[in-house]
Amino acid sequence: MEQQHDHPPSSTGRRKFLRNTLLTGLGAGIAPLALPGNNTTVSETGDPVMPEDTNPSDGTNGTITLLQTTDVHCQIHPHDELFWENNQAVFRKTAGYAHLATLFDQVRKHNPNTFILDTGDMFQGSELSVKTTGKAITPILNALGYDLYLPGNWEVVYYKKAMQTLLGGLHAPKVCANMYHDTGEGKKGELIFPPYYTWSRLGIKIGFLGYTDPLVPLRQSPNYSKGIIYTKPEENLAYYVNIMREQEQCDLVIILAHLGLSQQIALANMSECSGVDYIFGGDTHERVREPIVCQYAKVVEPGAFGSFVGRLDLTVKAGKITSHRYELLEVDPHQYKAKKEISSLLEKIETPFTSEIEKVVGYSTVPLYRYFVVENTIDTLILDALAWKVGTDIALSNGFRFCPPRSTPDGSGNIPITEGYLFDMLPVDATVRTAKVTGAQLLTWLEKELHNVFAKDASKRFGGWLVKFKGMEVAFNAFGEQGKRVQKVTVGGQPLDPTRTYSACACERDGDPETTLCRIPNVTEGKNMPFTLHRVLKEYLSKYSPVTPLPHGAANILDAPATLLSQVSGVAYNFR
Repeated sequence: MEQQHDHPPSSTGRRKFLRNTLLTGLGAGIAPLALPGNNTTVSETGDPVMPEDTNPSDGTNGTITLLQTTDVHCQIHPHDELFWENNQAVFRKTAGYAHLATLFDQVRKHNPNTFILDTGDMFQGSELSVKTTGKAITPILNALGYDLYLPGNWEVVYYKKAMQTLLGGLHAPKVCANMYHDTGEGKKGELIFPPYYTWSRLGIKIGFLGYTDPLVPLRQSPNYSKGIIYTKPEENLAYYVNIMREQEQCDLVIILAHLGLSQQIALANMSECSGVDYIFGGDTHERVREPIVCQYAKVVEPGAFGSFVGRLDLTVKAGKITSHRYELLEVDPHQYKAKKEISSLLEKIETPFTSEIEKVVGYSTVPLYRYFVVENTIDTLILDALAWKVGTDIALSNGFRFCPPRSTPDGSGNIPITEGYLFDMLPVDATVRTAKVTGAQLLTWLEKELHNVFAKDASKRFGGWLVKFKGMEVAFNAFGEQGKRVQKVTVGGQPLDPTRTYSACACERDGDPETTLCRIPNVTEGKNMPFTLHRVLKEYLSKYSPVTPLPHGAANILDAPATLLSQVSGVAYNFR
């Protein structure tokens, strides 16, 4: 019996960039197509053969299959994807909702005891989503037949009411145990969504408990999450686990999390997580191919952009779970042919916007990507354009993770940058802001930003990749002592002067006062420019296309490679 629950507890008192080596790989040809997953075989016709249920169901014997997607960011079509293989970047096509639908159908056909869920960032990340304020995505998700959802950190991008409407339009249930209505006095009201959901098959009852990132009001524009109060998972986690174990009598408890892999690992090592079997994570776009075993739970995360599906198979004998098997399925569009009904739906929804989305605004001679923690070509393009347009001492670009790569040239021999891809890179077309900041402020801010990304205590890591900059050069130890990571800073080729005032530009964050610039507090002469980031990029590309936005080496990491692909360390995990 499936159940939803929406009664929160009354008390929660428990508890230089490697240019040549890297770009040789980036410029290499497309790698051979991989199979959909490590354990997936292919028939003579080329179609994937999904693992058969070795114990056909008789009511208490068989296999339960759980499928997870996350952080698709409205990437509805197949796209280029970056893989790190043999110490170089290679690209191949993945994803697309019509192809995901085929994968889902095949798994369901082979095993009716299948449950499919998504753990967030469903409504932000493309021009189609922006033009329709997310409404175009709802019928697509409904057509795929998901069984459960968790809101991600970007579900609030169109503000609270729109988030409720968008998620409310989804046919399947939603769960989240740490998003509360603000009573208007900064006090928690009722939970916005039910905290957990239970599902039963083969005599096995599984409980799903949801948590999204409590740092949303700090990570993103403050106005997005107005009216919402977030709490840390550990404040009520033990309470709900106890309910699921003792009251609901669940045989398996899974946390659906949109916290980021570092935070999810930290949570899985907290005593409050006792009684949890798995954390199905999201947010950081990490590709966990083998579950990360922590003190109290195992942690997985299935990449981003619909490129992968996480699959957990539970073998059930006589109503008992006897074994677990996890794998990451690569959504290869050559192997999973597009489902016609979904393709038709996508065409119908997208057609009014297609000409605008596909309009070419410029070209790049090198692949565009955002996977590297320290520097990448997408943000280099943004920085080059900002520095050219605004002319401040320093240009800044936020450490965003979203945006799939683009590496396929057109007939010109260069890689087209379309209007739609500008929205992939920058779904929020923010106004450019300038301000004045002292050298001392810059140094304090840099130390804070580095700690947010590389804190030794995983629970202290915050947000995305390292903030990007041009006009300033910083040498640092990523894994050094807090407050002492920065080793050298120059601005315009001269040593940073703590007493000097510098001009800087970045994007405005909706709700930030004029005294804040890119999370630098107490700046002076804050001023919004009469243009946005998209306009800056279009003007820059119209003048300089084709561009070659190779990283400048402005961020010089001293104790790790410039090709660092993850903040996660100390566990058996590598991004690939």
